[in-house]
Amino acid sequence: MVFFVNYGFSQENLPLPAEIFEVNEIKAFLMKPESPAKGDPWVWYYPTLRSNPNLVLKWYFEQLLEEGIAIAGYELGEVRGAPESSEEFTSFYKEMVKKNYSEKPVLIGQSRGGLMMFCWAFRNPEKVGAIVGIYPVCNLLSWPLKNAKSSVIEDYGMDEKELIDKISNYNPPENLKGLAYNGVPIFIIHGDSDSVVPYEENGALIKESYKLLGEEITLVMIPGKGHAEIPEFFNNQELFDFIVNL
Repeated sequence: MVFFVNYGFSQENLPLPAEIFEVNEIKAFLMKPESPAKGDPWVWYYPTLRSNPNLVLKWYFEQLLEEGIAIAGYELGEVRGAPESSEEFTSFYKEMVKKNYSEKPVLIGQSRGGLMMFCWAFRNPEKVGAIVGIYPVCNLLSWPLKNAKSSVIEDYGMDEKELIDKISNYNPPENLKGLAYNGVPIFIIHGDSDSVVPYEENGALIKESYKLLGEEITLVMIPGKGHAEIPEFFNNQELFDFIVNL
């Protein structure tokens, strides 16, 4: 059994005021618009940790709230998309639906949050309104097993060899069929100089796989930029317009 860890997430870490609540004794946050849009839409942000979401997301969050879109997140800690941690994310999803929010949120995954996001999404394609990745991790064989192996092994509960032998069961680029069948729109913004989470090893695989399934993603490449919390990624009008024009 996996024991999920809260890493000190609190109101003080968030870019805007939020309701803090718990699901299965795990902390979550919810930012509510003053005037909710029709259907009570919401954005589900990954990862929710002590350092995320932080002030760099303030512009997006303020604009979304003005459009009547709520923002929420669930702090499971440093999980890497295993079936059990994905199922715990489903507990949070059910609680949000119970609160009368939309059954099809827009998922936003930043960096390693992208892996959490895609792994939940491909297991629950009928529950996803759209997917947005900000230089997202999309491939277990890239940053996760190269730079965060211990947390991957802990989340999946198997050794590296067994995981690699079964990688096609768990890796997002190989499991997009349900998302394509449901016509889930995908938007990825990435820097062409990202050496931490290289686009070629991550978002490019999603783009290629989705195209083979008959779907296209919306891709914005930022020239000369790497894995950084800078306005090019966090004040991007195309990303914002993608969400509000769904």
